[in-house]
Amino acid sequence: MSENDLIELYDLPLSDKEAILIGRIIALWGALESEVFAQTIATFDVQDVEKLPRVMNNLNFLKVLELWKARVAEVEEGERAVLLEQQFENITRLHESRNALIHGMWTWSMAEPEKISTTRVSKKQVITLHFPAGSLADFHKELSVINFKIRYPGGVEDLARERENEGGFISRRMLCILTGNPAADDWLPRRTMPKGKHN
Repeated sequence: MSENDLIELYDLPLSDKEAILIGRIIALWGALESEVFAQTIATFDVQDVEKLPRVMNNLNFLKVLELWKARVAEVEEGERAVLLEQQFENITRLHESRNALIHGMWTWSMAEPEKISTTRVSKKQVITLHFPAGSLADFHKELSVINFKIRYPGGVEDLARERENEGGFISRRMLCILTGNPAADDWLPRRTMPKGKHN
């Protein structure tokens, strides 16, 4: 390889674990936005998309989320309504952290190398958000739970009902393994719990 073949790359100050978590959080947030949009648009009996509210242009997720709350969460009854309205509060609370992950520049400090931060400019303000050790994992877990609950507010019973209606289910990972698809190698090996560590 000649000197001319070398490519200079910018290296983000993120550990491999942090980078994986950030990627998964971004994917989970995308799944969340898609589900909120799909559930909201399903509440309209409209053949002509021009008759949908402008909010449904999907340019501002928080506005779609407000519509979802009014047309989906608040229409449910009992425990399902309470659970969905809790998810609305959780999503709203996490939105600023999501913006920091997507739009911020990652930095770190010599004094606390275990902590990472993002800095961005929004509406003429410099906004810095800190992510102490473990907070990305917490964010990822909470977002996974929210995604499940907005899809299945009745819990595993709702999930089982959906799977029954689909007539079976296989995960993408298992399909790749069973068919010998090269994408099967993209999954990291599953870690097993050491003996005596099981709950």
